[in-house]
Amino acid sequence: MRHRKDRRKLGRTTSHRKAMLRNMVTSFLEHGKIVTTDAKAKELRRVAEKMITLGKRGSLHARRQAASFIMSRAVVKKLFEELSPRYSERAGGYTRIVKIGHRVGDNAPMSVIELVSEGEKGTSK
Repeated sequence: MRHRKDRRKLGRTTSHRKAMLRNMVTSFLEHGKIVTTDAKAKELRRVAEKMITLGKRGSLHARRQAASFIMSRAVVKKLFEELSPRYSERAGGYTRIVKIGHRVGDNAPMSVIELVSEGEKGTSK
């Protein structure tokens, strides 16, 4: 039974999954947008939002925590100097996942995950 299991395994071993998420969050914060599968985007959102929250904290400890996960020093610098001030007034919800259809090869559902701009308000249905 999968009671209280809140993370997706994504068909990978723990070390492979962790390395993949580290690479994805580094690329995501560097470029601001990436195309991936729905399941990976949903897992990436969890990690990316935590990294932005660390950036908003701004302490040395938070910077070291972010640097231990993000693969590039330049991206850590961008996170703390550009991205976190951009979201200083926003209490979460820094990312948006937009479904873009299915991949041609294996029909996997694909999505674009992107950073929301600082002036946008969330829309409710």
